[in-house]
Amino acid sequence: MHIHVTMSSKPLAHRPVFALPCACAGLRRAARAVTQLYDEALRPSGLRVTQFSLMQVLGRARGTLTQGTLGDLLALDSTTLSRTLRPLERRGWIRTVPGPDRREQRLALTAAGRRQLERARPHWERTQARLRKQVGATRWSGMFAAFDLVTEAARGAGQTS
Repeated sequence: MHIHVTMSSKPLAHRPVFALPCACAGLRRAARAVTQLYDEALRPSGLRVTQFSLMQVLGRARGTLTQGTLGDLLALDSTTLSRTLRPLERRGWIRTVPGPDRREQRLALTAAGRRQLERARPHWERTQARLRKQVGATRWSGMFAAFDLVTEAARGAGQTS
């Protein structure tokens, strides 16, 4: 196995990152590193970044979302989504409301959830700003475009023609 170290002219971190030959492995490693960074920053708020993200999407939604729509927006399977939603519901930060069809359950952020999200937001914003500065504004913008492109490509790659 051949492993090489990727180094740019402007080092972003104190430790070199080994190039991985698999897109999935590289993205998952980056996601784990970023998750650890945000989780540590959000610790005082009592939220994990996965919970914060769900609450942030629910907070930005007009009205309610189905669990399926929320899962689709975040590319989460229903089991992972349910496991992440449970503690938020227990704490009273989100609630389930019946949809127009009795079988359909919709999710909404509660007033307490909005307050919790606002308490966590400064921790998230500071981390977001630090990471953006570390990455650089141009790369930051390109990174978000790449996220969307990779998500679309991965979803399309799973389709058969």
